[in-house]
Amino acid sequence: MFFVFLILWIILNGRITPEIVLLGLALDVPVYLFFCLVMKFSPKKEWGLIKRIPWYIKYLFVLLIEIIKANFAVIRLILSDRLEPEPVLLHFRKPLKNELNAVLLANSITLTPGTITVSLDDGKYVVHALDVELAEGIEDSVFVHMLEELEAKQ
Repeated sequence: MFFVFLILWIILNGRITPEIVLLGLALDVPVYLFFCLVMKFSPKKEWGLIKRIPWYIKYLFVLLIEIIKANFAVIRLILSDRLEPEPVLLHFRKPLKNELNAVLLANSITLTPGTITVSLDDGKYVVHALDVELAEGIEDSVFVHMLEELEAKQ
């Protein structure tokens, strides 16, 4: 976070001079200490986040692939004369330990076309799907496996 603040300072100034870098460092130290003391931020958490960047990139790639696949499924459902949508409300429980991971799963489901997370309460998900076919396997999707893998590493 220290370097993010410094880079942001330099970008917002629009040029790099020794005075701007030194002033940025002088301003960056108290802001970083504020984040560490008041916001319960720590260099250890920051390093853990940096180590997980490749995992987040992989997750984003998988999410994009799932979005594309779901787009084609929804388009097929919309354009087909023979297929009738059968909306379904799906209830399932995935007790992910980390609240951020639980929200990431809910948002990944919502970002995937044809599904929306209606509710998330204490590990219990309620998901509305446009069709039964789109709801199949949500409780055991690739997102769940990846988030459980991430929690096993933490």
